[in-house]
Amino acid sequence: MLKNLHIQNYAIIDEVEIDFSNQLNIITGETGAGKSILMGALSLILGERADSSVLIDASKKCFIEGCFVIENKIEVANFLNANEFDNNKELIIRREISNNGKSRAFINDTPATLQQLKKLTSLLVDLHQQFDSLEIGDSGFQREVIDALADNKINLIQYKASYQQLKKAESELNDLTNQFNLFNKEKDYHQFLYNELIELNFKENELEEIEQELKILNNSEHIKSILQNVFFELKDNENPIVTHVKQLINQLQSLVHLHKNIDPIIERLKSSQIELTDIANEIDFINDTVLFDESRINLINDKLIVGYKLLKKHNVNSTNELIKIKNDLALKLQAILKIDEILILKEKEKEYLLNQATEIANIISKKREQHLTPTSIAINNLLQQIGMPNAKVKVTLTETALNEYGKDEIDFLFDANKSNKLEAIKKVASGGELSRLMLCIKSLVAKQIDLATLIFDEIDSGISGEAAKQVGIIMQELAQNRQIICITHQPQIAAKANKHFFVLKELEKNKIKTKINTLNIDERKIAIAKMLSGENPSTATLASASEMMAN
Repeated sequence: MLKNLHIQNYAIIDEVEIDFSNQLNIITGETGAGKSILMGALSLILGERADSSVLIDASKKCFIEGCFVIENKIEVANFLNANEFDNNKELIIRREISNNGKSRAFINDTPATLQQLKKLTSLLVDLHQQFDSLEIGDSGFQREVIDALADNKINLIQYKASYQQLKKAESELNDLTNQFNLFNKEKDYHQFLYNELIELNFKENELEEIEQELKILNNSEHIKSILQNVFFELKDNENPIVTHVKQLINQLQSLVHLHKNIDPIIERLKSSQIELTDIANEIDFINDTVLFDESRINLINDKLIVGYKLLKKHNVNSTNELIKIKNDLALKLQAILKIDEILILKEKEKEYLLNQATEIANIISKKREQHLTPTSIAINNLLQQIGMPNAKVKVTLTETALNEYGKDEIDFLFDANKSNKLEAIKKVASGGELSRLMLCIKSLVAKQIDLATLIFDEIDSGISGEAAKQVGIIMQELAQNRQIICITHQPQIAAKANKHFFVLKELEKNKIKTKINTLNIDERKIAIAKMLSGENPSTATLASASEMMAN
């Protein structure tokens, strides 16, 4: 509940501080005294935007602070913890507006955004102003009313979780289907490319290696000629190099005992002789392997022609890249088979979730349907009570496709004058009718759920007498279990107050300023009597005021 409201330097309010009752708080005063200004100031701590025009004194900042008691408010505690605000038994919300129009918001002295302020205060305060009744024509609001009365909260939580899983499964199924269709569309082409590469069955670096082999085959005669000549010089000549080196070693042997450095040279020459002999043998071996083979040349040429075409076709430069493409194609072809299997499983999952969501939606629909007639009757009884005996409301339910709220569309139909023409509320109800309808509906819903502090700004516009008295009774009943703040011009409503505030204007230093006084019993009686008959109430009017307060 709103425990305290402190306003400073706002419009024509210099400074006021209001301590509210936890039950029915009534605010009265003459037209233009500043009651709507009070609501404007309150709306700022509820997250509405503001500018510097609200400052009464441009040299000082505007300051509005509300203190809320939040014990046992689980949703509020969760919000504060989730957004890293201090979580105490009392909650302080403050707005400051400077003369340049910039504003700052604070939650428990920690800077906050307007979005955070709106989210938090929506859990604390339900501000109902004279022209806010339009939401009663909104299908979402109407559905929420029926769900509150039908006690569908837990079912809706379960349904929402199931529906979100269903939409996720449908999205995944849709993505898989698109992927499968795309793959399947290209399957034949991918299969052709894969078969083409499988048929050639390239090994690693094969094209590069056979290309080198082809060079050798095409130049075999020239290669053999040179190899034979080198071998001849090394080993087969009349005085071959290997033999000549051996002779040189023998000559040097005679000098070993004459010079100490000869022996190492001999060893090196012996190594050279061995190496040259090995080279000669290797050349002879290579020479034996180099053979002109026309059939092999033709085979390699054929394979290279196909290989070069594939390199160009796939825009790559090596055999290994072709092998990688072959492996990737194999994975794609396998993926089509896997996607097909996954599609079957995902389809079954979607069907299961659809059945699950539908089952919960059916439970929700049944509970909604059970409350259509009782809700219509209850609203119509309240409408008669507040002076609308000819008005009639009928709540209807139409089945729709599954959506995030179930499978129903709820409509509140309205007939103001027994015309037997029930139409959508937003089409036919006047502003005054909407306000009283909203009061009736909120009074019903409030009995089922823990609504926030309810604030009514001149909701009683256009009524008087017995109807106003009944509105006061409804508010009084509502205030037994929750805080109500109501701005009113009706004495019948003001008489029901647990705490009565009077808004007035005073001339102070040639400036009009708004004051707010808390009235005692005698002051309340006089204020109500003035609301009944004017500035100078008679003894009889004062007695009537006392009777209203007593009742």
